Amino acid sequence: AAATARLGFWQLDRAAVKQGLQASVAQRAAEPFLPQADLARDEASAELQYHRRIHAHGQWLSRHTVYLDNRQMNGHPGFFVLTPLLLAPGDAVLVQRGWVPRDAADRSHVKTLQDPPGVVSVLARVAAPPSKLFEMHASDAGVIRQNLDLAAFSREIGVRLRPLSLQQIDGPDSPADGLQRQWFVPAVDVDKHHGYAFQWFALCALILGLYVWFQLIQP
Repeated sequence: AAATARLGFWQLDRAAVKQGLQASVAQRAAEPFLPQADLARDEASAELQYHRRIHAHGQWLSRHTVYLDNRQMNGHPGFFVLTPLLLAPGDAVLVQRGWVPRDAADRSHVKTLQDPPGVVSVLARVAAPPSKLFEMHASDAGVIRQNLDLAAFSREIGVRLRPLSLQQIDGPDSPADGLQRQWFVPAVDVDKHHGYAFQWFALCALILGLYVWFQLIQP
C-alpha cells in the first residue's frame, strides 16, 4: 500500500513538473524580443533563452547550407534547411530556416535558395540545436547529412557558432523562399500522469480494503 501510494504521488509530481515547464515555455514566448547582443554564448545560458523570440541581423553564409535528411513536418518526410548566420566577424549562429519535401524522383536533389546579399533580418525563436537521429555510418560532410554536430561544423566552416540554434518563424516580412515553418512543439500531456496517479491510488485503496476485510472483518 505504501509503495503504490508513493507511486501515485510520484505521478502527481511529474505532472506538476510538466505544468511548470509548459508555463515557463509560455512565459518565455510572451516576453519581449531578446536583444541580439544578449544571445547566449554558453550552453547554460542558452537553455534559459529557449523559446524566446529574436530579430537576428547578419549575413547568410549560403555556401555552408546543409540539408538534414529524414526530417518530418506535418507527417511528410523531407529536409531541414540549415544555414549559418554571420552576426559579426568570426561569430555566427545556426539558423533552422525551414523544411522542404523530398524529391520522389531524385533523393539527392535539394532546393537551392537564392539568398539576398548583405545584412538580412531574421525573425526567429531561440531553440536547441537540431536533434540527432540514429545513423549506421556517420557522415559529416556534404550538403545532405543525417545529423549535424555544432562543434564539428564550427571547425569545418572556420567560424565560431553559438551553442544553440534559431528556428526561423513566419512574420509580415517573411521571405518568399518556399520553406515551411510549422515547427513541432512538444505537447505536455499532464492528463496522462493524472490517469496513472488515479490507477496507483485505486490500487492502494484496493490493497487496504482487502487487508481490512481479510484481516479484521472476516475473522
